[in-house]
Amino acid sequence: MENTKWTQIKVTSKVESLDDVTAVMSMVTNSLMIEDYSDAERELDGVYGDLIDEELLKKDKTVASVSAFIPADVSSADQVSFIKERLSAIGVDFELELDGVSEEDWADSWKQYYKPIKTGKKIVIVPVWEKYEPKDGEITVLMDPGMAFGTGTHETTRLCASLLEKYVKPGDRMLDVGCGSGILAICAAKLGAAECFACDIDPVSVRIAKENAELNGTPNVVCEESDLLKSVVAPDGGFDVCTANIVADVIIRLAPDVGEYLAEDGVLIVSGIIVERRDEVVAALKGEGFEIIDDATENGWYCAAVRKRA
Repeated sequence: MENTKWTQIKVTSKVESLDDVTAVMSMVTNSLMIEDYSDAERELDGVYGDLIDEELLKKDKTVASVSAFIPADVSSADQVSFIKERLSAIGVDFELELDGVSEEDWADSWKQYYKPIKTGKKIVIVPVWEKYEPKDGEITVLMDPGMAFGTGTHETTRLCASLLEKYVKPGDRMLDVGCGSGILAICAAKLGAAECFACDIDPVSVRIAKENAELNGTPNVVCEESDLLKSVVAPDGGFDVCTANIVADVIIRLAPDVGEYLAEDGVLIVSGIIVERRDEVVAALKGEGFEIIDDATENGWYCAAVRKRA
């Protein structure tokens, strides 16, 4: 272990957002370092007196940083995209640094870790720079995720895609809230959904999702910018399937309203939930009249398919 090398992902935000940033970063790893100097002078003065480092007192006390440490031989691509999307979803202003590596260099260097990956029984997520010959019955989804979350390597994405295989029927209308790279809407289209509406609060994600939809030849995937459901207009009869691969807090916020966008027998697939928050999310959904019809867990992440009780 002593020779292990690490990639540092550092997020800096206003001190008031420190708890939110720490919560999101802890979903990536428990190897965290927190730098918060807001109380340094008050807490240390009188205890250590003149021994306080002058540089410490000069630190900007209005901001705090949380660093996550990822083994250098593991791709940090999904972790970076996950952190960006989750913090944007809950409205946190932040800056992200990656171990002194520029975003331009990082955007290409991480590709070496990203290979075709199968989710569920049929869907294979293929990075656009890789060649893959599909086997009988396989459905390939091409991805160039850029700086958006959703490469298919993260557990939450795989769990959602697997449940989409079970519940998307030919001709369905599908909604993806917090679409990231557009991967779930494109999967639904490839599985036979007739209309897919994907939305995200991040304009970069929306742009990338549009590019990926075009890359896959899925013109029935429409991508637009929206703060959760604010810009979503449900079709007559509602959406047959809705996915929300976001975070526990946002899913709890969606719970009271999302049912209005679903068809009478519509299915809501939720993920981005660490197992420690599972009961809280399930309770919120049940409180709004949903029942769990399917669920799965992988490496500490929880995903569920729910339906409104008759």
